[in-house]
Amino acid sequence: MPKATAATAAKEPVSYEAALQELEQLIEQIESGQMPLEQMLSGYQRGASLLTFCRSRLDAVQEQIKVLDDGKLQSWTQE
Repeated sequence: MPKATAATAAKEPVSYEAALQELEQLIEQIESGQMPLEQMLSGYQRGASLLTFCRSRLDAVQEQIKVLDDGKLQSWTQE
């Protein structure tokens, strides 16, 4: 697994999916207990940043759906 460096830690993900994948990898590394303490702290900080990114993307999509539904949030049903 690639290790996060200062350069990659500051870089914004290219997509929601990329952020989610990186976040999952970070969680695996942190939970493994094999990371040095300083690296674990920077991984935690990067994870928090990725989580914020993912939440903002989800919020943006939800707002777009509201607009498409004339401002009324409706239950999604498969037809």
